[in-house]
Amino acid sequence: MHFKTILKSLKNKDMLKRIFIVLGILVAYRLLAHIPVPMGDAKTFKDAVSSLISKSDFTGFINLISGGGLASFSIILVGLSPYITSSIVFQLLSKAIPSLEELSEDGETGRRKINQWTRMLAVPLAVVQSIAYIYILYQSVVSSNTLSFTPTPRDWVVSVITMTAGSIILMWLGELITEQGIGNGISMIIFASIISQFPSTIGSLGQQLFDTKNGSLNLFGWLNLPVNPVLFWVALALLVVVILILYWLVKLNEAQRIITINYAKRIHGNSAYGGIKSILPLKLISAGVVPVIFATAFLSLPALVGQLISSMDKENAMAKTISEIFTMPNASNFKTLYPNGINERWFIYPALYFLLVVLFTYFYTSIIFNTKEIADNLQKQGGFIEGVRPGMTTANYLEKVMTRLNLFGALALGFIAMIPFITDYVAIMLSDAPMGLSLSGTGLLIVVTVALENLRQLDSRALMVTYDDYK
Repeated sequence: MHFKTILKSLKNKDMLKRIFIVLGILVAYRLLAHIPVPMGDAKTFKDAVSSLISKSDFTGFINLISGGGLASFSIILVGLSPYITSSIVFQLLSKAIPSLEELSEDGETGRRKINQWTRMLAVPLAVVQSIAYIYILYQSVVSSNTLSFTPTPRDWVVSVITMTAGSIILMWLGELITEQGIGNGISMIIFASIISQFPSTIGSLGQQLFDTKNGSLNLFGWLNLPVNPVLFWVALALLVVVILILYWLVKLNEAQRIITINYAKRIHGNSAYGGIKSILPLKLISAGVVPVIFATAFLSLPALVGQLISSMDKENAMAKTISEIFTMPNASNFKTLYPNGINERWFIYPALYFLLVVLFTYFYTSIIFNTKEIADNLQKQGGFIEGVRPGMTTANYLEKVMTRLNLFGALALGFIAMIPFITDYVAIMLSDAPMGLSLSGTGLLIVVTVALENLRQLDSRALMVTYDDYK
C-alpha cells in the first residue's frame, strides 16, 4: 500500500472531487436512515422492531448492515438485503445454468447484462421483504396491545412502496459511488452502516466510564482519575482484545495459498514465447461472510414460524419452545429466556450456528470455486503445476488443496461468528449478565474486508492520477 502516493494524490482536483462526492453520498444515505416509514405512530413500531431484533440474529444482522435503519423504522429498513440476495441467487444460478455461465464469461457485456438482471430481481424481492417486515411488525404490535390505530389498505400500500423505494435508492447510491472509481459502492454503504453504530456504543461506554458513584480510580496512591475503576480496566482489556482481533482478522482475510503455474515454452516460426511462471492465489476464506448470512437466515426461519404460530395460538407450547430454542441469546432477552441463569439450552443456538457456518462455507466455496474449470483453462493456455499432470489430475489436486484450506477457513469463520457468544458467556460467568456487544465478529470481518479492498482501489486511483509526476 502506497500511503505517500495516496496523500500526494489529494493535491489532484479530480481526486478530491471524487472523494467529496462519495462522502456526500454517504451523508445523504445516513440522512435517509432517519426518515420514518409513514405507518401510524413510528415510536410504537420502533419498540416492536427493537423486540424483533432481540429475538433474531438475522434481523440483528440486517439492522447492522442497514446502519440501524431497521431499529429506527426508517424508509431504508429493508436496506441492501434484496440486492445481496439477488446477487447470491445469480451467482448460484450462473454455476447451475450453462447459458448463464456462458454469459458471465462473455466479458464486460455479459457482466453488465447479469448486473442489470440482478437489479431487476432485487425490486420484487424488496417488495416481498417490505410486506413481510410490515406484517411481522404489525402482528408484533397487535399481540402486545399497543396499536392505537388500524392501518388501511392505503397505509399498507404507501408503506410498502416507500420501503421498496428506499431499497432501490440505496442500490442507486451504491452505483454512484462505484462510478467514482475509489471503492465498491455497495460494500462502502455496508461499511458506513456498520461504522455508524460506533458513536452510540462509544458514547454509552463513555457515560458509564465517567460515572464515579462507586468511587474513582486511584493510581499509585498519588493520581486520582475521575473514572469508574472496574469499568476502566474492563474497557482497557476490551480495547486490547479488539486490537488483537482486528490484527488477526486482517491476517486471516489476507491469508492465501500461492500455487506456482508454469507455462511451457513454445516456438512459432522464428519467435519463441512462453516459458514463464505465474501464480494462482487461493484464499483461506473464499466464501467471505456469505456462509454467515446463510446460517443466520436458516436459523431465523424456525424462530419466525414459532412466533407466528404463537401470535395465532398463545397456548401452543411447542411453538413457544421452538421460538425460545432458535432465538439468539443476547443481553436484551437473557433475563426473560433464562431467569434462573445459564443452562444447557443456551448452548443449542451457538452450536447450531457454528455447525451451519462451517457447512455453508464448504457449500458456497464449492459453488464459486470450480476446480475442473480452472484446470481446463490452465490446460488450454499451456499452463501446468509442477509435478502435477494437466487435466483431471490438476483438478483433483486443486480440490484437495481447497478442501484443506476450507477446513481451517470454515473453522476460523465459525470462530469469528462465535465471538459475541464467547464474550457473553464470559460476562455471564463474571457478572451474571451478558455483555451485549453491538458489533459482532462478523461485522468486524466485513469492516476489515471492505476497508482493505477500498484502500487497494484508492491506491490504484492514486497511482493513476500521480503517474505523470514520476520521472
